[in-house]
Amino acid sequence: MVSANKEMVVYCFDTLVAHFNGEQIPPPAFDEGQHPLFVTWKKAVNGGEPRLRGCIGTLEARCIINGFKDYSLTSALRDRRFPPIQSKELPFLQCTVSILTNYENAAKYLDWEVGKHGIIIEFTDPDYSTRRSATYLPDVAAQEGWTKIEAIDSLMRKAGYNGTITESVRKRIQLTRYQSTLFTMHYGEYVSYVKTTRG
Repeated sequence: MVSANKEMVVYCFDTLVAHFNGEQIPPPAFDEGQHPLFVTWKKAVNGGEPRLRGCIGTLEARCIINGFKDYSLTSALRDRRFPPIQSKELPFLQCTVSILTNYENAAKYLDWEVGKHGIIIEFTDPDYSTRRSATYLPDVAAQEGWTKIEAIDSLMRKAGYNGTITESVRKRIQLTRYQSTLFTMHYGEYVSYVKTTRG
């Protein structure tokens, strides 16, 4: 099994920096593999808690080199919840890569642990008969201080459900739980790494 590592985060920073500078991306220093993955950008200002600037990935296995290349830019520039990251923000950024593993179908919507599992929910919107789905990575509920129900309700809103959330609506959810390995690095650490390894 492949675990998230420093070289993957470096490659995501390399990709974003190369995009801003109009340069070629240096080759990755990790091996190819097939995994579901996510890239998360956060920005720390004035020593405060880093705030989300973009997070996009795939729940389907794909080649991780192209995956990290694509999603490092998509999450930085095309997450609809945020304006695109600009080059002047680079010094304040931290990047987290997640490799997702251990997918399991849960028996019911509460059948998962905060801090351990990421969750994917799928349900039919009772008002429009449309299928909706959304996911939170394993660290989200714990970071937000949510209970399982608060996380589920928030995820239903993220999926685009605007109706009243009742227990009977929650019970329609099909929940898949998964785990992940992650690695986080701040831009300053990336710069030191590049100086040390590439001169």
